[in-house]
Amino acid sequence: MSDLGSITWPPAPIETARLVLRAAEAQDRAAFVELLASPEVHTYLGRPQPRDRLERELPVVPERWPGSLVVDLDGAMIGQILLRRAPEHSRPAAAGRLDLGYLFLPRAWGHGYAAEACAAALDWLDDVLPGEPVMLTTQTANSGSMRLAAKLGFTEVERFRAWDAEQWLGVRLPAAPLSA
Repeated sequence: MSDLGSITWPPAPIETARLVLRAAEAQDRAAFVELLASPEVHTYLGRPQPRDRLERELPVVPERWPGSLVVDLDGAMIGQILLRRAPEHSRPAAAGRLDLGYLFLPRAWGHGYAAEACAAALDWLDDVLPGEPVMLTTQTANSGSMRLAAKLGFTEVERFRAWDAEQWLGVRLPAAPLSA
């Protein structure tokens, strides 16, 4: 099983019709504070972080680590894609597997940006780690995230209870290689 650590990071910017997925830059700091402190963003993710603590502690260039991509619309950050290995202490079906996560600012909701950005990240992963399945976990109460998982080709592996809510774990199997 390949690891994200073996991939040159950050990758070249990944461009879609409307978005650019890229490494974080200093100009993104205010958007990260907004994203991480937003009660709306954290409705299904636990508590938002205190804004004053984020303002004090967030580095000048936040979230610049392998697996973190800023979603940029017209030169401004609107969200974040997270690609990481699920820890070994995760659900048995997910442990050690690649996991897709995403966060978008509320003003970016409802425009298809999450679907576009996640699809681009998954296409990129298919190129750099061919044959690698990808996992996604969301609360079943998060209907938007459940629709997005289905649209991206994730299928249910299991449901379980954690953090006082029913969770959904899905997998996206790699695309079959085209025959020559």
